[in-house]
Formats: sequence, C-alpha cells, structure tokens
Amino acid sequence: MYTTRPAVKSEVSVLRSIADYQFGLGVGERSIPDSIYLRISKATGRIRAVLDERGRILFTIRAYTHTLIPSIYGALLVHRATRYPKLRCVVASEVAGDLVEHRSSAFSRHVLYIDEGLRSGDEVLVVDELDRLLCVGTLKLSPTEILDFIRGSAVRIRACRSGEND
Repeated sequence: MYTTRPAVKSEVSVLRSIADYQFGLGVGERSIPDSIYLRISKATGRIRAVLDERGRILFTIRAYTHTLIPSIYGALLVHRATRYPKLRCVVASEVAGDLVEHRSSAFSRHVLYIDEGLRSGDEVLVVDELDRLLCVGTLKLSPTEILDFIRGSAVRIRACRSGEND
C-alpha cells in the first residue's frame, strides 16, 4: 500500500516547481509548506500524496501527468496564493449553496466569469462573486465554450468546503 514520511528539502523543491508550472510562478512557494509529509507507494516508490502536519491530504499526484490535484485543503492554499481572477471560475451566488450541498457539476449557465488562461482539463477554483472558495474541480470545457454555451457541465466538482473551519 503506502508509507508516510516527512519530505526532504529536494522533494519540497520539486513539488514547488510542479506547482509553479501548473498554477503560476510563485504559487509553489506560497502553497506548499516546508514541513510536509509524503505518502509513497510501496510498489513503485513514487509520491502519491502530499499531506500537511495534521495528516490532511493537500494534493494527490496524477500518475500519468505528474501534476498536482488539489484537495479542498490544497485548494485553500492555492486560493490564498493567487490573486483574483487567476485560476478561478466564478459562479452566481444564488447557486453557490446548492453547488456546495450537492457537490455536483457546475453548469455553464451559472458561470459569470472564468480565467481565460485556463484550458479544458485544468484544475480550477470555483468561487462565488465575493471570491470565497466554494469547491475545487476540473474544467470539462474551454473558457470560451463555457461562456458561449448555456447548457452543459462546465466543471466536474471534486471537493467542496464544508462550511466549518477547513
């Protein structure tokens, strides 16, 4: 299965470089703390997850692309590390509660704004009109398609905030 151990400096540096490449320069330094733990696959010896000191998963690593998949805790760190509107998909406030409650897809008709620099398949922070993080997910369409279409799923939601102190 897995073993968990503290990360060494070189591993933290590599993970920060991946975050910088994926989310933008400087995000790695601000979203990946110095004291993290790694979940390592016993079969392959590869990093499969990044955990904080409390044992919460911040990011998992997609095996075939070696990119970071943020959990809601990792999304909070990325949200704090980036400025609006970077990496964001803004949904109408009237659907925000339903989105968090049902943890389903965010539909194109509810998207008010989306970062034009994103591409289909990218990880995205779903926020309300006041830039409060609601959920994290994967874009199913390009930003142009999302803004042009009035039907269909725009973001596949992976995790949402629970409302309590995350």
